Amino acid sequence: MATNQQNKEEEVDLGSLFAIIGKGFSNLFHWIGKIFKGIFHFIISILLFLKQHILPIGIAGILGLILGVFLELKNPKRYSSDLVLQTNFKSSRQLYDNIDFYNSLVKQKDTLGLEQTFGLDKQAAASLKKFTITPIINQNDIISGYDELILKSDTATVRSYEFEDFKKSFSDYDYKLHEITVVAETNNIFKAVGDVIITSVVDNDYFKTLKNITNENLNRLDSRYRQNLVQIDSFGKVFMQVLLADSKKVSTGTNIDFAGENRSSKEIELFYTNQRINELLDEVTAEKLEKNQIINIVSNFEPIGKELNGVTENKAFQFAVLFALACILGLLFLKLNAYLDNYKK
Repeated sequence: MATNQQNKEEEVDLGSLFAIIGKGFSNLFHWIGKIFKGIFHFIISILLFLKQHILPIGIAGILGLILGVFLELKNPKRYSSDLVLQTNFKSSRQLYDNIDFYNSLVKQKDTLGLEQTFGLDKQAAASLKKFTITPIINQNDIISGYDELILKSDTATVRSYEFEDFKKSFSDYDYKLHEITVVAETNNIFKAVGDVIITSVVDNDYFKTLKNITNENLNRLDSRYRQNLVQIDSFGKVFMQVLLADSKKVSTGTNIDFAGENRSSKEIELFYTNQRINELLDEVTAEKLEKNQIINIVSNFEPIGKELNGVTENKAFQFAVLFALACILGLLFLKLNAYLDNYKK
């Protein structure tokens, strides 16, 4: 009897458990259904609102389009060109500061300052409208920067400075490549402007000194590695001569060569040492090529700039969208105001 009673209680417990689980799934699916129903209702509400007010929104868009076309025809055409640079010796900060300075001259409409800075005539200087600079994002720059930090720092410092912390502190100045865009109303001044932008950084005495010291150290390292290769080559020739001399000796009886294994390991050691020095020499050569200049030009300004005529640059499109959005916001404000008035009642 006691056993039957216990079995019945277990069946009741299992039934209750399944009922709870079933109710949980039912509530979950009901909640998901409510979300989709809410999204659908929201989309339909937007479509109904647009359908109800299509006329005033359309009129506002047309008015913006007319105004944009008028301004587009009135204003002169604009041209742009891009310059991609690789900065060395942490000269990117100076480059960014210079671009900010050029932009401040443009915003202040300081034509005389632009003339003096870029060596342009008054008309060409006045045609400059915008300078922008942005880094070319490359995750490998962050990884290589962290690797350099590990090599230069002690173990305790590296352990306390995680990669994610280094990544957060990695700024726009730390990327290797940077793109400069210039916008002007004259399409043939970009080359002259680019020369001044580069010269303004390259002529900095601090960067010149740093470049010279760096290149002297690299040349010294290159010379040392080449001398090491010559020494290893000479040592290898002597080692081979010794082996040949030993092989010519006539041994009598049973002769166990206990030095054979040691000689073989020395040959392998010489091979790997030679290979490692060659790898280091390749790295130094690549660094010499990269650090030979304060700024390396990856892609220069085109002699003739390209006309800015995309949809996002078109004032007719911009004003049509702007007027339509303004009309929608105004209508929503009116509906909100009416709702608040009714809510008070």
